[in-house]
Amino acid sequence: MALEDARREIDHAFTRDDLKGPSFELTFGGATSFLRRRYTKDLSGVDIAVTGVPFDQAVTNRPGTRLGPRAIREASSLQAPDPPYGWDFDVLSEFAIIDYGDLAFDYGHIAAFPDALTAHIKGILDADVASVVLGGDHYITYPILKAYAEKYGPISLLQFDAHTDTWADDDLDRIDHGTMFYKAVKTGIVDPATSVQVGIRTTNEDTMGVNIIDARRVHEQGPVETVRQIKDILGDRPCYLTWDIDALDPAYAPGTGTPVWGGLTSAQAAIMLRDLAGINIVGADVVEVSPPYDTTGATAVAGAHVATELLCLLGHRMRTS
Repeated sequence: MALEDARREIDHAFTRDDLKGPSFELTFGGATSFLRRRYTKDLSGVDIAVTGVPFDQAVTNRPGTRLGPRAIREASSLQAPDPPYGWDFDVLSEFAIIDYGDLAFDYGHIAAFPDALTAHIKGILDADVASVVLGGDHYITYPILKAYAEKYGPISLLQFDAHTDTWADDDLDRIDHGTMFYKAVKTGIVDPATSVQVGIRTTNEDTMGVNIIDARRVHEQGPVETVRQIKDILGDRPCYLTWDIDALDPAYAPGTGTPVWGGLTSAQAAIMLRDLAGINIVGADVVEVSPPYDTTGATAVAGAHVATELLCLLGHRMRTS
């Protein structure tokens, strides 16, 4: 049946007539929405909206993450025909998932960007739809968290990253991908006591009260025990999951702006993302995929896998809530 469908399906991003179900069109052809979901701005009947934020004007080293959403969408076409591996349900068949397209903003008016992004996400949340965001540099999580905190109150943050991104910065108007979680804690939109950062391997003495499970600890105790500890910290509070692709070691994700050795393996990432099923996740993003620094495309593939697992985590929560 799949082969027969592949012979006639094309450009499912525009031609599919159902928001649910797999797509069997040729992986190397057609319009590359995320997982071949329908491109639409209509949120009626939608459970999860995938949206891109092609922004990289906050980086401290190498740019290029503005091209991340496009690359992740292209890489995701490899996964579109099959249910995500290792789950006891098919999120693509059970839930209405769309590609909401990208945020529109004026690249020459950077000061207006944060509010534009917060409003973009708020529009999704106001329709009772969850968002999975494809970045973009990691600064974008801060304006996104503002929208989520407005809906849920101070939120728990689950961050996979090489860096804490809590370097001190009391200028709320500065746009910097290394200081935004300092501001998120300082302004009260993130609850540090029930938040956790995983995979950290750079020095920042002030943790802002956030719980840290660094990369060495993950390697020594393993991903299963790590997830147990994460769940103990999060409890059942509403949680936003942000995955910086540099949480992975550069051997697995070289295409990023600030690579750091000693990171997580892709196998550890897969185990942890699947074992996190049951957390009260309300939204998520994957950020810092910078295609110009990876001619193999492996980083975008990793980003697409992470984003798919994020859909599964949201679907799992929706099934059980």
